[in-house]
Amino acid sequence: MAKILISFTLNGKKIEDAVSPDQPLLEYLREKGCKSVKRGCETSNCGLCTVLMDNKPILSCTMLAVRADGHNIITLEGKQQQAEEIGSYLAKEGAEQCGFCSPGLIMNIIAMKDELKNPSEDEIREYLSGNLCRCTGYVSQLRAIKAYLVSKEDCQ
Repeated sequence: MAKILISFTLNGKKIEDAVSPDQPLLEYLREKGCKSVKRGCETSNCGLCTVLMDNKPILSCTMLAVRADGHNIITLEGKQQQAEEIGSYLAKEGAEQCGFCSPGLIMNIIAMKDELKNPSEDEIREYLSGNLCRCTGYVSQLRAIKAYLVSKEDCQ
C-alpha cells in the first residue's frame, strides 16, 4: 500500500512523515515514542488513548494517522508539568491505583479545564464519562479533579 506524506506538530515539534493510509494514530504515536498513549478497547469506549488535537480531546485508537495532517497533536509527554500536577492531586485523594487509565484521564482533565469554566460536578462527570477505570469507584477521582480545578481558579 502506498504511503501518504503528512505534516503536523507533535508536542511542539514539526513532523513530516510518510504513513500508511490505514495506520491508526495510536500506533503511529507509540512508534514516535509517545508511550503514554495506551491501547485499551480499540473501539473508542475506554478513553485510554486520548490525545489532544488542536486542544480538543480525541480518541487515537480509531482515528487514522493521516487525519493528523495539518493539525497540532499533544500527548501526555507534551504536557508533562501539568500532568504531574494533576497526578499529585489524584494520588493525594487515593485515586491513583494501577494508573493504567491515568494518561487518558489526565488529558481529558487538561482539556476540560481549558474548555469549561467552573464546571459543576455533573458537568465534570459528563465530560469524563468516556474514561473507564477498573480500580476506583470514581469518587476519589472526582474529589481530586474538583480540588485541582479549585486550585487553578486561585491562579487565574
